[in-house]
Amino acid sequence: MNHRWSLVFTLFCLCLAIGCTGERAATPEKTVDGDTTARVPGESRGTIAFSALTLKNPFFKVIADSMTEAGKSHGFTVLVNDAERDVNTQSKHIDNYIAQGVTAIVINPADRVAIGPAIKKANEAGIPVFTCDLQCVAEDVDITAHIGTDNYQGGRLAGQAMIEALGEYGGEVLVLHFKQANSCVERVRGFTDEINEYNTDRTDGKIEVVAELEGGGLRDEGYAATLDALQQHPNLAGIFAINDPSALGACTALEQSDRADQVKVIGFDGQKEGKQAIKEGRIYADPIQFPEKMGEVTVKNVIKYFDGETLESVQLIPTELYRKKDAEADPDLD
Repeated sequence: MNHRWSLVFTLFCLCLAIGCTGERAATPEKTVDGDTTARVPGESRGTIAFSALTLKNPFFKVIADSMTEAGKSHGFTVLVNDAERDVNTQSKHIDNYIAQGVTAIVINPADRVAIGPAIKKANEAGIPVFTCDLQCVAEDVDITAHIGTDNYQGGRLAGQAMIEALGEYGGEVLVLHFKQANSCVERVRGFTDEINEYNTDRTDGKIEVVAELEGGGLRDEGYAATLDALQQHPNLAGIFAINDPSALGACTALEQSDRADQVKVIGFDGQKEGKQAIKEGRIYADPIQFPEKMGEVTVKNVIKYFDGETLESVQLIPTELYRKKDAEADPDLD
C-alpha cells in the first residue's frame, strides 16, 4: 500500500469510529414495573433525600429499602435519615437537605402539623416535597404528591375483625393510638365508625371503646399502655392497636398478666413479625399494608414530576384483612 492509500485508509477508519460514537443511544433502563426510561449508564439524576419517621419500626425500613432500590435503578442516590419520631430532628434533616441542594425530599411527617414550617422552607427553595405513608395537614405548604394506605378503609376492616373476634357477646375495647400521625387518626376514625354502626339498634352485645391510650406505635409503649389499661378495665375483651409493634407489645402485656385468652388483639400493618403472631394465634387479624409499593411509587412520582407529567395529589392503596388461615398458607412464615 503506497503512502496515499495508507492515508485514505486511516481517514476511513477514523470516520467509522467517530460515526459509531455519535450514534450511541441512551441505554433503556428497566424499572420496577417493567416500563423503560432512557438513561445514559452511570449518569446521575441527583439525590432523593428521605427522612423516615423511625427506622426502629420495620415498616419504615421496608419503605426506605424499596425506595433505595427503585431510586438506584433509575439513576438516583437515595439518602436515608431516621427522624426518631422527633419533628425537630426531621426539621433539621430538611434544613440540611436544602443546604445540600438535593433533587427531591421525601418524608413521613413526624408531626402532621408541626412539620409545616420546615416544608415551607423547602418550597421556597424550589425543592419538591413528597410524603409517603403519613400525610401532612399543615396549612400553606405544597406537597407535590402523596402515596399511602387507605387508612380509613383499613380502620373499617379492623372494626369488622373486632366484631368477628368478639362475636355476639361484644365487650370493652382499648384503642392503642398514635395521634401524631394522620394515618393513625384515620385508622381509628374508620374503626370507630364501623363499631358505632354495629352498635346501632343493638341492646345486647355492644362493643364499647372504654379507653384510647397512646401506644407510640412502638412495642415498649404499647406494652406499658396495655398494662395500665388492664388495671383500669379488668373486663377488657379486645384491643385495637394502630400498628404491629404496639400490637405485639400488647400481646406481651396480656401474656405476662395471664389475660391472653380473654382479650382479642387486632393489629395493623402486616409486618412479618405481626403475620407470624397471627399464625401463632397471638394476634387475631391485621389489615395489611404494602410498604414496598409505597417506596417504588414515590420514586416514580419524583420521575414523573421532573418529566412534567401530571401527578395525582393523593394515591391511596386499599388494605386487605389477613387472618390465621392466610398466615397458615403464607410460604414466607415459619
